[in-house]
Amino acid sequence: MNAELSKTTRASDDSSQSTAKAIWIVATLCVGGLVASLMQTLIIPIQPELPKLLDTSSSNASWVITATLLAAAVAMPVAGRLGDMFGKQRILLISAILLVVGSLICAIGSGLVPMIIGRAVQGLAMGFVPLGISLMREVTPPRLTSMAVAAMSATLGVGGAIGLPLSAWVAQQWDWHALFWMSAGLAVIITALVAIVVPRVDDAVGGHFDAIGALLLGVGLVGALIAVSKGNDWGWGEPATLGLLIGGLVVLLIFGLYELRQSDPLVDLRTTARPAVLLTNIAAIAIGFGMMAQSIVIPQLLELPTATGYGLGQSLLAAGLWMAPGGLMMLLFAPVSGGMINRFGAKPTLALGATVLGVGYLAALFLMNAPWQLLVASIIGCAGVGIGYAAMPTLIMDATPIEEAGAAVGLNGLMRSVGTTTASAVMAMVLTSSTIDLGGHAVPAESTFHLCFLIGAIAAFVGAAITLFIPVAKRKRAIIQNDSSAVDEAVTVGS
Repeated sequence: MNAELSKTTRASDDSSQSTAKAIWIVATLCVGGLVASLMQTLIIPIQPELPKLLDTSSSNASWVITATLLAAAVAMPVAGRLGDMFGKQRILLISAILLVVGSLICAIGSGLVPMIIGRAVQGLAMGFVPLGISLMREVTPPRLTSMAVAAMSATLGVGGAIGLPLSAWVAQQWDWHALFWMSAGLAVIITALVAIVVPRVDDAVGGHFDAIGALLLGVGLVGALIAVSKGNDWGWGEPATLGLLIGGLVVLLIFGLYELRQSDPLVDLRTTARPAVLLTNIAAIAIGFGMMAQSIVIPQLLELPTATGYGLGQSLLAAGLWMAPGGLMMLLFAPVSGGMINRFGAKPTLALGATVLGVGYLAALFLMNAPWQLLVASIIGCAGVGIGYAAMPTLIMDATPIEEAGAAVGLNGLMRSVGTTTASAVMAMVLTSSTIDLGGHAVPAESTFHLCFLIGAIAAFVGAAITLFIPVAKRKRAIIQNDSSAVDEAVTVGS
Protein backbone atom coordinates (compact mmCIF):
# COMPACT_ATOMS: atom_id res chain seq x y z
CA MET A 1 0.00 0.00 0.00
CA ASN A 2 2.89 2.34 0.83
CA ALA A 3 4.40 1.56 -2.59
CA GLU A 4 1.12 2.40 -4.31
CA LEU A 5 0.84 5.63 -2.32
CA SER A 6 4.42 6.53 -3.22
CA LYS A 7 3.72 5.84 -6.90
CA THR A 8 0.61 8.01 -6.80
CA THR A 9 2.53 10.80 -5.09
CA ARG A 10 5.28 10.68 -7.73
CA ALA A 11 2.70 10.77 -10.53
CA SER A 12 1.07 13.78 -8.90
CA ASP A 13 4.45 15.51 -8.58
CA ASP A 14 5.27 14.77 -12.24
CA SER A 15 1.91 16.17 -13.33
CA SER A 16 2.47 19.34 -11.27
CA GLN A 17 5.95 19.79 -12.74
CA SER A 18 4.60 19.29 -16.26
CA THR A 19 1.86 21.85 -15.66
CA ALA A 20 4.39 24.33 -14.30
CA LYS A 21 6.60 23.84 -17.38
CA ALA A 22 3.60 24.38 -19.64
CA ILE A 23 2.65 27.57 -17.82
CA TRP A 24 6.18 28.97 -18.26
CA ILE A 25 6.07 28.16 -21.97
CA VAL A 26 2.62 29.70 -22.40
CA ALA A 27 3.64 32.82 -20.47
CA THR A 28 6.71 33.27 -22.67
CA LEU A 29 4.71 32.90 -25.87
CA CYS A 30 2.01 35.29 -24.65
CA VAL A 31 4.51 37.97 -23.66
CA GLY A 32 6.17 37.55 -27.05
CA GLY A 33 2.82 37.96 -28.80
CA LEU A 34 2.10 41.00 -26.64
CA VAL A 35 5.38 42.67 -27.65
CA ALA A 36 4.87 41.85 -31.35
CA SER A 37 1.33 43.28 -31.24
CA LEU A 38 2.62 46.35 -29.43
CA MET A 39 4.39 47.36 -32.64
CA GLN A 40 1.03 47.96 -34.34
CA THR A 41 0.28 51.05 -32.22
CA LEU A 42 3.84 52.03 -31.33
CA ILE A 43 4.02 55.19 -33.44
CA ILE A 44 0.40 56.34 -33.28
CA PRO A 45 1.26 58.98 -30.61
CA ILE A 46 3.83 60.61 -32.93
CA GLN A 47 1.91 60.04 -36.18
CA PRO A 48 0.86 63.72 -36.60
CA GLU A 49 4.49 64.80 -36.13
CA LEU A 50 6.05 62.23 -38.47
CA PRO A 51 6.22 64.55 -41.52
CA LYS A 52 8.23 67.08 -39.50
CA LEU A 53 10.36 64.46 -37.71
CA LEU A 54 11.25 62.70 -40.97
CA ASP A 55 11.40 65.85 -43.12
CA THR A 56 8.85 64.56 -45.61
CA SER A 57 5.24 64.97 -46.71
CA SER A 58 2.23 63.58 -44.84
CA SER A 59 1.53 61.20 -47.72
CA ASN A 60 5.05 59.77 -47.59
CA ALA A 61 5.04 59.58 -43.79
CA SER A 62 1.90 57.42 -43.85
CA TRP A 63 3.99 54.63 -45.40
CA VAL A 64 5.66 54.18 -42.02
CA ILE A 65 2.37 52.69 -40.78
CA THR A 66 1.37 51.02 -44.04
CA ALA A 67 4.71 49.16 -44.31
CA THR A 68 4.12 47.39 -40.98
CA LEU A 69 0.60 46.42 -41.99
CA LEU A 70 1.68 44.98 -45.33
CA ALA A 71 4.66 43.09 -43.94
CA ALA A 72 2.54 41.57 -41.16
CA ALA A 73 -0.14 40.43 -43.62
CA VAL A 74 2.42 38.61 -45.77
CA ALA A 75 4.41 37.26 -42.82
CA MET A 76 1.61 35.43 -41.00
CA PRO A 77 0.82 32.68 -43.55
CA VAL A 78 4.45 32.42 -44.69
CA ALA A 79 5.80 32.12 -41.14
CA GLY A 80 3.12 29.54 -40.39
CA ARG A 81 4.20 27.39 -43.32
CA LEU A 82 7.89 27.72 -42.42
CA GLY A 83 7.03 26.71 -38.87
CA ASP A 84 5.30 23.56 -40.12
CA MET A 85 8.30 22.72 -42.31
CA PHE A 86 11.26 23.49 -40.05
CA GLY A 87 9.79 23.52 -36.54
CA LYS A 88 7.78 26.25 -34.88
CA GLN A 89 10.32 27.12 -32.18
CA ARG A 90 12.98 27.92 -34.78
CA ILE A 91 10.71 30.28 -36.73
CA LEU A 92 9.48 31.86 -33.48
CA LEU A 93 13.10 32.62 -32.64
CA ILE A 94 13.69 34.11 -36.10
CA SER A 95 10.55 36.25 -35.71
CA ALA A 96 11.82 37.58 -32.38
CA ILE A 97 15.20 38.37 -33.93
CA LEU A 98 13.47 40.23 -36.78
CA LEU A 99 11.72 42.36 -34.16
CA VAL A 100 15.09 43.22 -32.62
CA VAL A 101 16.58 44.11 -36.02
CA GLY A 102 13.60 46.20 -37.13
CA SER A 103 13.52 48.11 -33.85
CA LEU A 104 17.25 48.87 -34.03
CA ILE A 105 16.96 50.13 -37.61
CA CYS A 106 14.27 52.59 -36.52
CA ALA A 107 16.10 53.56 -33.32
CA ILE A 108 19.35 54.36 -35.13
CA GLY A 109 17.94 55.87 -38.33
CA SER A 110 16.30 59.26 -38.70
CA GLY A 111 15.15 59.46 -42.32
CA LEU A 112 12.06 58.19 -44.07
CA VAL A 113 13.68 55.25 -45.86
CA PRO A 114 15.30 53.60 -42.80
CA MET A 115 12.07 54.15 -40.87
CA ILE A 116 9.97 52.40 -43.53
CA ILE A 117 12.48 49.53 -43.78
CA GLY A 118 12.64 49.13 -40.01
CA ARG A 119 8.87 49.21 -39.63
CA ALA A 120 8.49 46.61 -42.39
CA VAL A 121 10.95 44.31 -40.60
CA GLN A 122 8.98 44.84 -37.38
CA GLY A 123 5.84 43.82 -39.28
CA LEU A 124 7.48 40.57 -40.36
CA ALA A 125 7.73 39.66 -36.66
CA MET A 126 3.92 39.39 -36.46
CA GLY A 127 4.31 35.81 -37.65
CA PHE A 128 5.15 35.15 -33.98
CA VAL A 129 1.47 35.24 -32.96
CA PRO A 130 -0.06 32.54 -35.22
CA LEU A 131 3.03 30.38 -34.72
CA GLY A 132 2.67 30.65 -30.95
CA ILE A 133 -1.01 29.78 -31.15
CA SER A 134 -0.40 26.70 -33.32
CA LEU A 135 2.36 25.52 -30.97
CA MET A 136 0.10 25.61 -27.91
CA ARG A 137 -1.53 22.23 -28.42
CA GLU A 138 1.88 20.59 -28.74
CA VAL A 139 3.30 21.91 -25.46
CA THR A 140 0.29 21.99 -23.12
CA PRO A 141 -1.79 19.29 -21.44
CA PRO A 142 -5.31 19.07 -22.91
CA ARG A 143 -7.03 20.80 -20.00
CA LEU A 144 -4.86 23.90 -20.49
CA THR A 145 -4.78 24.10 -24.28
CA SER A 146 -7.97 26.11 -24.82
CA MET A 147 -7.02 28.64 -22.15
CA ALA A 148 -3.48 28.90 -23.54
CA VAL A 149 -4.79 29.54 -27.05
CA ALA A 150 -7.25 32.07 -25.62
CA ALA A 151 -4.50 33.95 -23.79
CA MET A 152 -2.24 33.99 -26.86
CA SER A 153 -5.08 35.18 -29.10
CA ALA A 154 -5.91 37.96 -26.65
CA THR A 155 -2.42 39.43 -27.05
CA LEU A 156 -3.46 40.71 -30.49
CA GLY A 157 -5.83 43.16 -28.87
CA VAL A 158 -4.07 43.68 -25.55
CA GLY A 159 -0.78 44.70 -27.15
CA GLY A 160 -2.48 47.33 -29.25
CA ALA A 161 -4.57 48.70 -26.37
CA ILE A 162 -1.70 48.91 -23.89
CA GLY A 163 0.67 50.20 -26.55
CA LEU A 164 -1.26 53.42 -27.09
CA PRO A 165 -0.88 54.98 -23.61
CA LEU A 166 2.57 53.45 -23.11
CA SER A 167 3.87 54.88 -26.37
CA ALA A 168 2.26 58.25 -25.69
CA TRP A 169 3.98 58.43 -22.29
CA VAL A 170 7.38 57.43 -23.68
CA ALA A 171 7.08 59.92 -26.56
CA GLN A 172 6.19 62.74 -24.15
CA GLN A 173 9.02 61.97 -21.75
CA TRP A 174 11.89 61.37 -24.19
CA ASP A 175 12.96 61.71 -27.80
CA TRP A 176 10.83 59.71 -30.26
CA HIS A 177 13.73 57.32 -30.88
CA ALA A 178 13.17 56.08 -27.32
CA LEU A 179 10.06 54.25 -28.58
CA PHE A 180 12.23 52.01 -30.70
CA TRP A 181 14.97 51.58 -28.11
CA MET A 182 12.20 50.39 -25.78
CA SER A 183 10.86 47.95 -28.38
CA ALA A 184 14.40 46.71 -29.12
CA GLY A 185 14.99 46.03 -25.42
CA LEU A 186 11.72 44.15 -25.10
CA ALA A 187 12.49 42.18 -28.26
CA VAL A 188 15.91 41.14 -26.91
CA ILE A 189 14.26 39.82 -23.74
CA ILE A 190 11.69 37.87 -25.78
CA THR A 191 14.41 36.42 -28.00
CA ALA A 192 16.30 35.16 -24.97
CA LEU A 193 13.15 33.69 -23.39
CA VAL A 194 12.15 31.88 -26.58
CA ALA A 195 15.64 30.39 -26.88
CA ILE A 196 15.68 29.25 -23.24
CA VAL A 197 12.08 28.43 -22.31
CA VAL A 198 10.25 27.35 -25.48
CA PRO A 199 11.12 23.71 -26.30
CA ARG A 200 12.20 22.55 -29.75
CA VAL A 201 9.38 20.09 -30.31
CA ASP A 202 9.94 17.49 -33.01
CA ASP A 203 7.16 18.96 -35.16
CA ALA A 204 9.02 19.68 -38.41
CA VAL A 205 7.36 17.89 -41.33
CA GLY A 206 9.90 18.98 -43.94
CA GLY A 207 8.89 19.53 -47.54
CA HIS A 208 9.64 22.08 -50.24
CA PHE A 209 9.06 25.78 -49.59
CA ASP A 210 6.82 27.20 -52.29
CA ALA A 211 8.82 30.35 -53.11
CA ILE A 212 6.77 31.19 -56.22
CA GLY A 213 3.56 30.86 -54.24
CA ALA A 214 4.96 33.11 -51.51
CA LEU A 215 5.94 35.70 -54.13
CA LEU A 216 2.51 35.63 -55.75
CA LEU A 217 0.77 35.88 -52.38
CA GLY A 218 2.99 38.78 -51.32
CA VAL A 219 2.50 40.73 -54.56
CA GLY A 220 -1.25 40.15 -54.56
CA LEU A 221 -1.71 41.10 -50.91
CA VAL A 222 0.51 44.16 -51.15
CA GLY A 223 -1.32 45.45 -54.21
CA ALA A 224 -4.82 44.91 -52.81
CA LEU A 225 -4.05 46.16 -49.29
CA ILE A 226 -2.25 49.28 -50.52
CA ALA A 227 -5.31 50.13 -52.60
CA VAL A 228 -7.65 49.61 -49.63
CA SER A 229 -5.47 51.50 -47.13
CA LYS A 230 -4.67 54.40 -49.50
CA GLY A 231 -8.01 54.65 -51.28
CA ASN A 232 -9.25 57.54 -49.15
CA ASP A 233 -6.05 59.54 -49.70
CA TRP A 234 -5.62 58.86 -53.40
CA GLY A 235 -9.29 58.68 -54.37
CA TRP A 236 -11.17 55.44 -54.99
CA GLY A 237 -11.67 56.21 -58.66
CA GLU A 238 -8.05 57.09 -59.38
CA PRO A 239 -6.12 54.86 -61.82
CA ALA A 240 -3.44 54.07 -59.21
CA THR A 241 -6.03 52.84 -56.68
CA LEU A 242 -8.04 50.83 -59.20
CA GLY A 243 -4.93 49.44 -60.84
CA LEU A 244 -3.46 48.20 -57.57
CA LEU A 245 -6.78 46.79 -56.36
CA ILE A 246 -7.68 44.97 -59.58
CA GLY A 247 -4.08 43.92 -60.19
CA GLY A 248 -3.72 42.60 -56.65
CA LEU A 249 -6.94 40.59 -56.90
CA VAL A 250 -5.88 39.14 -60.26
CA VAL A 251 -2.52 38.07 -58.81
CA LEU A 252 -4.29 36.47 -55.84
CA LEU A 253 -6.51 34.55 -58.29
CA ILE A 254 -3.39 33.36 -60.14
CA PHE A 255 -1.92 32.40 -56.76
CA GLY A 256 -4.97 30.26 -56.03
CA LEU A 257 -4.82 28.47 -59.38
CA TYR A 258 -1.08 27.92 -58.99
CA GLU A 259 -1.43 26.52 -55.45
CA LEU A 260 -4.03 23.96 -56.58
CA ARG A 261 -1.45 22.49 -58.95
CA GLN A 262 1.27 22.12 -56.31
CA SER A 263 1.94 18.92 -54.38
CA ASP A 264 3.58 20.91 -51.56
CA PRO A 265 1.78 24.29 -51.58
CA LEU A 266 2.38 27.31 -49.38
CA VAL A 267 -1.30 27.19 -48.40
CA ASP A 268 -3.32 24.01 -48.93
CA LEU A 269 -6.41 25.58 -50.49
CA ARG A 270 -8.27 22.28 -50.42
CA THR A 271 -7.98 22.24 -46.64
CA THR A 272 -8.84 25.93 -46.56
CA ALA A 273 -11.97 25.25 -48.61
CA ARG A 274 -13.36 22.89 -45.97
CA PRO A 275 -16.54 24.52 -44.62
CA ALA A 276 -15.24 24.64 -41.03
CA VAL A 277 -12.07 26.47 -42.11
CA LEU A 278 -13.61 28.63 -44.83
CA LEU A 279 -16.50 29.92 -42.73
CA THR A 280 -14.23 30.55 -39.74
CA ASN A 281 -11.94 32.65 -41.94
CA ILE A 282 -14.89 34.62 -43.35
CA ALA A 283 -16.12 35.21 -39.80
CA ALA A 284 -12.58 36.36 -38.92
CA ILE A 285 -12.82 39.13 -41.53
CA ALA A 286 -16.11 40.37 -40.07
CA ILE A 287 -14.96 40.19 -36.45
CA GLY A 288 -11.57 41.74 -37.29
CA PHE A 289 -13.50 44.58 -38.93
CA GLY A 290 -15.59 44.98 -35.80
CA MET A 291 -12.57 45.02 -33.49
CA MET A 292 -10.65 47.62 -35.48
CA ALA A 293 -13.59 49.95 -35.95
CA GLN A 294 -13.83 50.80 -32.26
CA SER A 295 -10.05 51.25 -32.05
CA ILE A 296 -10.33 53.98 -34.68
CA VAL A 297 -13.61 55.68 -33.82
CA ILE A 298 -13.60 55.88 -30.02
CA PRO A 299 -10.16 57.59 -29.71
CA GLN A 300 -11.19 60.21 -32.28
CA LEU A 301 -14.38 60.96 -30.38
CA LEU A 302 -12.43 61.19 -27.11
CA GLU A 303 -9.88 63.59 -28.60
CA LEU A 304 -12.22 65.96 -30.48
CA PRO A 305 -12.48 69.42 -28.83
CA THR A 306 -15.48 70.04 -26.59
CA ALA A 307 -16.25 73.06 -28.78
CA THR A 308 -17.85 70.69 -31.28
CA GLY A 309 -20.61 69.96 -28.77
CA TYR A 310 -19.96 66.22 -28.84
CA GLY A 311 -16.18 65.89 -28.63
CA LEU A 312 -14.76 65.02 -25.21
CA GLY A 313 -11.53 67.08 -25.28
CA GLN A 314 -9.14 64.38 -24.09
CA SER A 315 -5.38 64.45 -24.73
CA LEU A 316 -3.75 61.61 -26.66
CA LEU A 317 -2.36 60.11 -23.46
CA ALA A 318 -5.72 60.43 -21.67
CA ALA A 319 -7.53 58.85 -24.64
CA GLY A 320 -5.07 55.95 -24.55
CA LEU A 321 -5.65 55.47 -20.85
CA TRP A 322 -9.41 55.42 -21.38
CA MET A 323 -8.91 52.71 -24.03
CA ALA A 324 -6.43 50.60 -22.04
CA PRO A 325 -9.00 48.87 -19.76
CA GLY A 326 -10.64 47.44 -22.86
CA GLY A 327 -7.39 45.71 -23.78
CA LEU A 328 -7.04 44.37 -20.25
CA MET A 329 -10.61 43.08 -20.50
CA MET A 330 -9.55 40.91 -23.45
CA LEU A 331 -6.86 39.37 -21.26
CA LEU A 332 -9.24 38.84 -18.34
CA PHE A 333 -11.74 37.09 -20.60
CA ALA A 334 -9.12 34.71 -22.02
CA PRO A 335 -9.61 32.08 -19.26
CA VAL A 336 -13.37 32.59 -19.46
CA SER A 337 -13.24 31.91 -23.19
CA GLY A 338 -11.00 28.88 -22.65
CA GLY A 339 -13.42 27.45 -20.13
CA MET A 340 -16.35 28.03 -22.49
CA ILE A 341 -14.50 26.29 -25.32
CA ASN A 342 -13.83 23.27 -23.10
CA ARG A 343 -17.41 23.09 -21.91
CA PHE A 344 -19.55 24.22 -24.87
CA GLY A 345 -17.20 24.12 -27.86
CA ALA A 346 -15.48 26.76 -29.98
CA LYS A 347 -18.43 27.42 -32.29
CA PRO A 348 -20.92 28.77 -29.71
CA THR A 349 -18.05 30.60 -28.00
CA LEU A 350 -17.19 32.44 -31.23
CA ALA A 351 -20.84 33.25 -31.88
CA LEU A 352 -21.23 34.64 -28.35
CA GLY A 353 -18.06 36.71 -28.67
CA ALA A 354 -19.21 38.29 -31.94
CA THR A 355 -22.63 39.01 -30.43
CA VAL A 356 -21.14 40.70 -27.35
CA LEU A 357 -18.94 42.80 -29.64
CA GLY A 358 -22.04 43.91 -31.55
CA VAL A 359 -23.81 44.77 -28.29
CA GLY A 360 -20.80 46.93 -27.36
CA TYR A 361 -21.28 48.97 -30.53
CA LEU A 362 -25.00 49.36 -29.90
CA ALA A 363 -24.19 50.54 -26.38
CA ALA A 364 -21.77 53.10 -27.83
CA LEU A 365 -24.64 54.64 -29.83
CA PHE A 366 -26.19 55.72 -26.52
CA LEU A 367 -23.01 56.24 -24.50
CA MET A 368 -21.20 59.11 -26.19
CA ASN A 369 -21.56 61.93 -23.69
CA ALA A 370 -18.62 61.26 -21.35
CA PRO A 371 -15.31 59.39 -21.39
CA TRP A 372 -16.51 56.91 -18.79
CA GLN A 373 -19.49 56.05 -21.00
CA LEU A 374 -17.25 55.25 -23.95
CA LEU A 375 -15.10 53.23 -21.55
CA VAL A 376 -18.13 51.09 -20.68
CA ALA A 377 -18.94 50.55 -24.37
CA SER A 378 -15.30 49.75 -25.11
CA ILE A 379 -15.11 47.21 -22.29
CA ILE A 380 -18.23 45.42 -23.57
CA GLY A 381 -16.86 45.31 -27.11
CA CYS A 382 -13.40 44.17 -26.01
CA ALA A 383 -14.93 41.42 -23.88
CA GLY A 384 -16.56 40.14 -27.05
CA VAL A 385 -13.26 40.29 -28.92
CA GLY A 386 -11.51 38.46 -26.09
CA ILE A 387 -14.10 35.68 -26.20
CA GLY A 388 -14.21 35.41 -29.99
CA TYR A 389 -10.53 35.71 -30.85
CA ALA A 390 -9.70 32.64 -28.75
CA ALA A 391 -12.32 30.50 -30.46
CA MET A 392 -11.20 31.18 -34.05
CA PRO A 393 -7.81 29.43 -33.97
CA THR A 394 -9.35 26.57 -31.99
CA LEU A 395 -11.90 26.02 -34.76
CA ILE A 396 -9.14 26.18 -37.37
CA MET A 397 -6.88 23.70 -35.56
CA ASP A 398 -9.74 21.28 -34.89
CA ALA A 399 -10.44 21.11 -38.65
CA THR A 400 -6.80 21.04 -39.84
CA PRO A 401 -4.15 18.28 -39.84
CA ILE A 402 -1.51 19.01 -37.22
CA GLU A 403 1.23 19.18 -39.86
CA GLU A 404 -0.61 22.12 -41.48
CA ALA A 405 -1.62 23.90 -38.28
CA GLY A 406 0.93 26.72 -38.51
CA ALA A 407 -0.01 27.70 -42.06
CA ALA A 408 -3.74 27.40 -41.33
CA VAL A 409 -3.61 29.59 -38.20
CA GLY A 410 -1.37 32.03 -40.08
CA LEU A 411 -3.97 32.31 -42.84
CA ASN A 412 -6.66 32.93 -40.22
CA GLY A 413 -4.51 35.73 -38.83
CA LEU A 414 -4.26 37.14 -42.34
CA MET A 415 -8.05 37.13 -42.65
CA ARG A 416 -8.31 39.13 -39.44
CA SER A 417 -5.79 41.59 -40.89
CA VAL A 418 -7.93 41.92 -44.01
CA GLY A 419 -10.85 42.77 -41.75
CA THR A 420 -8.91 45.36 -39.77
CA THR A 421 -7.49 46.96 -42.92
CA THR A 422 -10.93 47.16 -44.49
CA ALA A 423 -12.29 48.69 -41.29
CA SER A 424 -9.61 51.39 -41.35
CA ALA A 425 -10.58 52.35 -44.90
CA VAL A 426 -14.34 52.24 -44.29
CA MET A 427 -14.20 54.17 -41.01
CA ALA A 428 -11.98 56.85 -42.57
CA MET A 429 -14.40 57.17 -45.49
CA VAL A 430 -17.43 57.46 -43.20
CA LEU A 431 -15.77 59.98 -40.86
CA THR A 432 -14.88 62.25 -43.78
CA SER A 433 -18.26 61.90 -45.50
CA SER A 434 -19.83 64.63 -43.37
CA THR A 435 -17.84 67.32 -41.57
CA ILE A 436 -18.27 70.58 -39.70
CA ASP A 437 -15.96 73.58 -39.67
CA LEU A 438 -14.04 74.18 -36.43
CA GLY A 439 -11.65 77.10 -36.50
CA GLY A 440 -10.98 76.59 -40.19
CA HIS A 441 -10.47 72.84 -39.85
CA ALA A 442 -12.91 70.18 -41.01
CA VAL A 443 -13.78 67.65 -38.31
CA PRO A 444 -16.18 64.67 -38.47
CA ALA A 445 -19.83 65.46 -37.77
CA GLU A 446 -21.57 63.73 -34.88
CA SER A 447 -23.74 61.71 -37.27
CA THR A 448 -20.65 60.02 -38.73
CA PHE A 449 -19.78 58.53 -35.34
CA HIS A 450 -23.29 57.12 -35.01
CA LEU A 451 -22.95 55.58 -38.47
CA CYS A 452 -19.53 54.09 -37.64
CA PHE A 453 -20.89 52.44 -34.50
CA LEU A 454 -23.84 51.07 -36.46
CA ILE A 455 -21.57 49.65 -39.18
CA GLY A 456 -19.37 48.05 -36.51
CA ALA A 457 -22.42 46.42 -34.91
CA ILE A 458 -23.61 45.08 -38.26
CA ALA A 459 -20.17 43.61 -39.01
CA ALA A 460 -20.07 41.88 -35.62
CA PHE A 461 -23.58 40.45 -35.96
CA VAL A 462 -22.78 39.25 -39.50
CA GLY A 463 -19.77 37.46 -38.04
CA ALA A 464 -22.02 35.84 -35.43
CA ALA A 465 -24.49 34.73 -38.11
CA ILE A 466 -21.72 33.19 -40.24
CA THR A 467 -20.45 31.32 -37.20
CA LEU A 468 -23.78 29.50 -36.81
CA PHE A 469 -23.18 27.71 -40.14
CA ILE A 470 -19.71 26.41 -39.21
CA PRO A 471 -19.81 22.59 -39.02
CA VAL A 472 -18.42 21.19 -35.79
CA ALA A 473 -15.23 19.16 -36.30
CA LYS A 474 -14.13 16.39 -33.98
CA ARG A 475 -11.26 17.55 -31.83
CA LYS A 476 -7.96 15.87 -32.64
CA ARG A 477 -4.99 15.54 -30.37
CA ALA A 478 -2.46 13.63 -32.43
CA ILE A 479 0.42 14.27 -30.05
CA ILE A 480 -1.08 14.45 -26.58
CA GLN A 481 -2.53 11.38 -24.93
CA ASN A 482 -2.53 12.49 -21.31
CA ASP A 483 -1.94 15.59 -19.26
CA SER A 484 1.73 15.08 -18.56
CA SER A 485 3.29 13.13 -21.42
CA ALA A 486 3.12 15.87 -24.05
CA VAL A 487 4.82 18.52 -21.98
CA ASP A 488 7.43 16.11 -20.66
CA GLU A 489 8.21 14.98 -24.21
CA ALA A 490 8.35 18.56 -25.51
CA VAL A 491 10.70 19.72 -22.80
CA THR A 492 12.89 16.65 -23.22
CA VAL A 493 13.23 17.27 -26.95
CA GLY A 494 14.04 20.90 -26.32
CA SER A 495 16.60 20.31 -23.63
